[in-house]
Amino acid sequence: MFEEILGIPAHPLIIHGAVVFVPLQIAAAIAYALVPYVRRYTAWLVVGLAVVAPAAAYAAKLSGEALRNRLIRNGTTDPGILNKITKHSQFADRAAFASIALGVLMLVLVWLVSRSRRPGASDGASDGDQPATSGVARGPTWLTIVLTVAVLGIGATTGYYIFRAGDSGAHIVWEGI
Repeated sequence: MFEEILGIPAHPLIIHGAVVFVPLQIAAAIAYALVPYVRRYTAWLVVGLAVVAPAAAYAAKLSGEALRNRLIRNGTTDPGILNKITKHSQFADRAAFASIALGVLMLVLVWLVSRSRRPGASDGASDGDQPATSGVARGPTWLTIVLTVAVLGIGATTGYYIFRAGDSGAHIVWEGI
């Protein structure tokens, strides 16, 4: 399934999903974590990207493995090229798993914020000045802070690895297989 699409290797086609959706996932996660005002307007986008981006990254990983196996089957045994592909694959694996971790954190943060926006939701503190639909998490403040820091850290990690995977893949293509 991940080896060919209409007779051509699937990997060059599938990676474009990861190239588009993972950076969008990172941007949406950071905006949702840092800017409470946008939360009510972007919750569905964040949830969608929390699912679609990791799926795209994982599909790119699987199609890359299929392409590597195809190259080996077809006689590409040059250790220099296979080493470059292995290095690229390591970056791609880390990018896919970081995207999955970021997606999970995004879903937890959306759940926490949506739970705290419900009328009557409160952490026991008396802060009646703030309406229940403000979009600011009123659950445990420490949990919101921890999730925000985790989203920023995993978002940066995901960005680093998606960049390194793309850069190393581009070098393989432009330097020749």
